[in-house]
Amino acid sequence: MTRTAITARHPGTSTALPLLATAAAWTWLVLRRDDMGSGTMTGALPAFLGAWTVMMAAMMLPATAPVASLYARTAPGHRTPRVIAFSAGYVLVWAAAGLPAYALATGATRVATGYPAAGTAVAAAVFALNGVYQLTPLKDLCLTRCRSPIGLLLRYASYKGPSRHVRAGAHHGAFCLGCCWSLMLLFTAFGVMNLWAMVGLAAVITAEKRLPRGRLLARVTGLASLALAVAVLWLPRLAPNLTGGDMTGMSLGLA
Repeated sequence: MTRTAITARHPGTSTALPLLATAAAWTWLVLRRDDMGSGTMTGALPAFLGAWTVMMAAMMLPATAPVASLYARTAPGHRTPRVIAFSAGYVLVWAAAGLPAYALATGATRVATGYPAAGTAVAAAVFALNGVYQLTPLKDLCLTRCRSPIGLLLRYASYKGPSRHVRAGAHHGAFCLGCCWSLMLLFTAFGVMNLWAMVGLAAVITAEKRLPRGRLLARVTGLASLALAVAVLWLPRLAPNLTGGDMTGMSLGLA
């Protein structure tokens, strides 16, 4: 029996690779919690981008693992290199998003330390922006591409060259970024390396993409975010990273 035949009978093998990477990323984040919480990342762009990339892998790969597996099965031959390259291209897009995330994190730190009163207004704006975007047609379009990627996979079949698998992953990652960027913006309010925020947002993102009622969940999340935009005016501690609230035991960095 050939290796190709064996792989065909075990489609879960290709799905397992992104999930193993996810487990490794979460393990790293938890084990480095104390080191990162000490503030050593403040002002260090390379360290921030490294931690951000690991965080994105932990949060985003579970939702895209089925897509990577499906992509790997669209052509004959060994699937493992295709899954790895596709996932790498996908994570690369989110790693690049770390640059504006760093600027926002730095700005949030300055607001919290120098202008705590303004932090509440900024937090309300952040919650409101996410709430509005969650209800827009663009959000729905990007979410649809993430939930039903068959059309994209047909397009990827035309890609040529040695970088085609990385390009396919990056293209899918761009739609994912379009779908989830406003949710990531919430880290500005909660703390960029806030462990509980990571877990909660990862659960929301995965549910939006994988559950049958994911689109409804996206709208509910938007409405909840709009509610937080109002509530934070009376309860500033809902946005501890911007208002200087107590984040003891919650944050993994940039506090």
